[in-house]
Amino acid sequence: MSLIDILKLPEAKLIQDLDSPDTAAIHKKIIQKKVFLKKLYLDFYSEFKQALAKAPKGLSVEIGSGSSFLKELVPEVITTDLFAMPNIDIVLSGTALPFKDNSVSVFFLQNVLHHIQDPITFFHEIKRCLINKGIIIMIEPYNSLWGRFIYKYFHHESFDVKAKWELNGQGRLTDANSALPWIIFFRDRATFEKLFPELRIQRLVPHTPLRYLLSGGLSIIQLIPSSMYNIVKGVETILSPLNKYLGMFITIELEKNML
Repeated sequence: MSLIDILKLPEAKLIQDLDSPDTAAIHKKIIQKKVFLKKLYLDFYSEFKQALAKAPKGLSVEIGSGSSFLKELVPEVITTDLFAMPNIDIVLSGTALPFKDNSVSVFFLQNVLHHIQDPITFFHEIKRCLINKGIIIMIEPYNSLWGRFIYKYFHHESFDVKAKWELNGQGRLTDANSALPWIIFFRDRATFEKLFPELRIQRLVPHTPLRYLLSGGLSIIQLIPSSMYNIVKGVETILSPLNKYLGMFITIELEKNML
């Protein structure tokens, strides 16, 4: 038995199919139960709220809301996912959005982009739906030296920096490439800008080298007391000049800008 197996949460041991809507419900319960992890999500959502505050008036939409509790903080957000669940307003695919042209003010994605099978079609849909000056803000895995080490050797999802943009299969969570955000916005940034000149890159900010790991994430027990959250956050602030090398996540913010 490995150390990961020993540290695994009882709830996580019940998961048999990662792609099942039941798994999203279990993940949501884990987030609510683990104080350290929930505080981290609240910090992530604070970035979403800041984006919403500066966006033009229109719909606000979260893509991939299965285990999210963003609606508790942004009641007007339209929650979406591939499957019907109690907290989902609209069942949809990211490559066929049901919103009218120029109707959406903000799209929120939390660890979703690297699961989308056809990113090119997805970004075409985002561009179509966004109001001029509308925003898409995403928090995704990041390919730093530290992040790559963790994702390649201690995470179940694929991490392939040489891959193409498209993913194979139809699994909601099992089909993924955690390196995809880096591929699109760093390795192939010129290609993205050529394909989507209207989606201007506003921010690419690596962050969070420690908090997610110490929270235990969605699989293992919390590794330190919840009372140490602000201390660890302060350490991360001190380390922030090194986030290019240490960050496990990155905030990606795009703005639609029609000349």
